[in-house]
Amino acid sequence: MKLTFLGAARTVTGSKFLLETGARRVLFDCGLFQGLKKLRLRNWAPLPVDPAAIDAVVLTHAHLDHSGYLPLLVRNGFTGPVYCTPATADLCGILLPDSGHIQEEEAERANRKGYTKHKPALPLYGVADAETALRQVRRVPYGESFDLGDGLTAHFDNAGHILGAAFVTVRRGGRSIVFSGDLGRPQDPILYPPTAIREADVLLVESTYGDRDHADADPTRAFARIIRETAARGGTIIVPSNAVGRAQLLMYYVHRMKQERVIPDLPLFLDSPMSADVTSLYTEHHGIHKLDAADCAAVFGAATIANTPEQSKAIDRSSLPKIVISASGMATGGRVLHHLKRFAPEAKSTVLFAGYQAVGTRGAAMIRGADHVRIHGRDVSVEATVTSLDGLSAHADYPEVMAWLGQFERPPGQTFLVHGEPDAAEALRARIGRRLGWDVTIPEYQQVIELES
Repeated sequence: MKLTFLGAARTVTGSKFLLETGARRVLFDCGLFQGLKKLRLRNWAPLPVDPAAIDAVVLTHAHLDHSGYLPLLVRNGFTGPVYCTPATADLCGILLPDSGHIQEEEAERANRKGYTKHKPALPLYGVADAETALRQVRRVPYGESFDLGDGLTAHFDNAGHILGAAFVTVRRGGRSIVFSGDLGRPQDPILYPPTAIREADVLLVESTYGDRDHADADPTRAFARIIRETAARGGTIIVPSNAVGRAQLLMYYVHRMKQERVIPDLPLFLDSPMSADVTSLYTEHHGIHKLDAADCAAVFGAATIANTPEQSKAIDRSSLPKIVISASGMATGGRVLHHLKRFAPEAKSTVLFAGYQAVGTRGAAMIRGADHVRIHGRDVSVEATVTSLDGLSAHADYPEVMAWLGQFERPPGQTFLVHGEPDAAEALRARIGRRLGWDVTIPEYQQVIELES
């Protein structure tokens, strides 16, 4: 067997790993590249393997850097099944059409306002492409084996991270390969901790926070302080947030802080129809998270949801203190850009980033102290306080990754660090070498590895 790294190699986006046997080609994850332009351009380049030659796709979870390339793969000739957990299937049913809609909308806006070099600007794919791809999805619950052909079988285990996220264990001829996807956190207040994996002959594990320690196990102290200070100035707290997982966790914490009376009872707005749709799935998928029906009603019912553009605009017209959670988490698109145009120039307000900011994104630029960012073709000044809460990350930090790896009963024969920037991956490789004595590889983009027999 051989493994080709078609994404998430020395970067945190574009997860795609092609496993080939003599007769089968299976793609594990099918993500979009995000961030730097040189990475985003890979989305437009032909895939190094003919999509029509791929027999199946297996998704670890629904985040677009793991699933968002699927509509393009199907449009370019892939006709096989796409295996994922039921919750991942439901999330993809929301995220992929929304991704197509945003791309169509941004292309239309660029053409209408003339801030594009392309004549005309085109979307990478559209809503119809996403809906076509979704027809190939096959739902497989945690723990249930499924056949990938040529002696390959696989099953999913809970990975934490987001609703429905999974590790994938693939077996063939007595050997096993584990794809970690994104590793969740053991103390998440909503999701169950990642399943312990005891052994693997080959292991691919994420390294997003391979050089970071989310020191504060309870981020609500810093979160509450930011809210109180901003409210005292009469400002608004804008929280760019991923629609899946992060938005729901933020609502949980705001609800808890209000109950404990550590923050003022500010209006909370969820300005993301997609986030609202995702939130409803928590009620439908009991048993794979910690909240019961009453908890879901209390936590998620406290936010005012802005479904229409008019409701979104009304939020910006109000000068009263408030909390606004809006997609996207790295400020790369979506409604949050309109809120940033309104409130980033306002010194009394705060822009609070609640997760990882990939190199090249607006979020990364703002965290680094940019005095302006370009939004919809014009420069927007940044006078608001810009800060972040790493403790809200859904990704395990390096102590948590090391603890998970420490549950292995024997070292994998081959371990690959993926889904991390070079510095983070190198730091994690050094820690694994020192503490566990494992031999670890950080693969290059498009590198082909012959797996040991």
